[in-house]
Amino acid sequence: MVTRLFTPEVGAAAFRQRVLADSFHDLGWDVEVLTTTPPAAVETAQPPADGALRISRWPALRDENGNIRGYLQYLSFDVPALVRLLVRRPPALVVAEPPPTTGVVVRLAALVQRRPYAYYAADVWSDGAASMGAPAPLVKALRVVESWVLRGAALVLSVSEGVTERVVGMGVPPERVVVVGNGIDTRVFRPSGSRPEEAAPYFAYTGTMSEWQGADVFVRALAIVRQTRPDARIVFLGQGSELSRLKALAAAEVPGAVDFPGIVPPEDAAHWLRGAAAALVSIKPGLGYDFAKPTKIYAATGCGTPVVFAGRGAGQELVLAERLGWAPGYDVQGVAEAMTEALAAPSDEGERTRLATWTEDNASLVAAARKAAEAVLRAARVVTPTGS
Repeated sequence: MVTRLFTPEVGAAAFRQRVLADSFHDLGWDVEVLTTTPPAAVETAQPPADGALRISRWPALRDENGNIRGYLQYLSFDVPALVRLLVRRPPALVVAEPPPTTGVVVRLAALVQRRPYAYYAADVWSDGAASMGAPAPLVKALRVVESWVLRGAALVLSVSEGVTERVVGMGVPPERVVVVGNGIDTRVFRPSGSRPEEAAPYFAYTGTMSEWQGADVFVRALAIVRQTRPDARIVFLGQGSELSRLKALAAAEVPGAVDFPGIVPPEDAAHWLRGAAAALVSIKPGLGYDFAKPTKIYAATGCGTPVVFAGRGAGQELVLAERLGWAPGYDVQGVAEAMTEALAAPSDEGERTRLATWTEDNASLVAAARKAAEAVLRAARVVTPTGS
């Protein structure tokens, strides 16, 4: 498995790849993960004692917030990854996590070693680049590269029907795409467990803070909320390209009312989510990600905590249809009203149980990963572990 992000780092890709690796392991395979050295602030987890999951780490360029974001940073992982793949005994198969530059490395190694690979399409990067206003020649080049990577895969793992539609539109035969869904590790994000002993009510935002999330809407809304609830706070857990801007905005709009603990292990994120009045999740509309259902939703509901979703599209529809919280759209006043309602809502253990049960039934990453692992093995015609 080749992925620039892996646990103990926090994020959807890191969680997804860890649970997928565990699924291959459970099916009887030895698994090696080629990934990066995590930031100094993140304690490196130890692999299983039986050695079935081997984690090979290599340093990569990171920005001042600890992100591997940008093509130079991607290449600082991808180029060594190609060498690392080629000097090893050829594996039975390889699974590649985006970005497409990593997919290029995996396809090149697969051609040399004549081995199949699968590609995990969590989203479509060329669409994202276009929505962020990248120059047209860059978007066109990225689309050509991404299409080449997708078309070469024995199987493309898609997280949603929306992603599948885009992948098929890039030339991948429908029979080589399987929708495995998305979710969280419900063994970690569950209602039972520790929670902060906080006197003041707070909201929790967990995970990446980038341009397309637009999490600044919550800071602006908090300024309105605190007019009637001056004790309300927000805790932002994680990192991202917008972190510095969010800190500056918080200092200007609601000084002293927003905390940024930084990157925390999944268990700590669950700890904060359990005690929150609501979890905050956002997708800025019109940037090409309205089809997404962020895993932040599932992390919250897995802990029995409702969601305030700022955005429109699939995420908003999910929250409203399944009664997972509030989905007022991407509007500061509307978001502030939803946050105020969340603060006033009485604690209801029955509702917490309902949210957690729904998550277990509909958004278990363990179930999605098992489906993904079995589908990859069938597509690659690799069904028996080597040596068994």
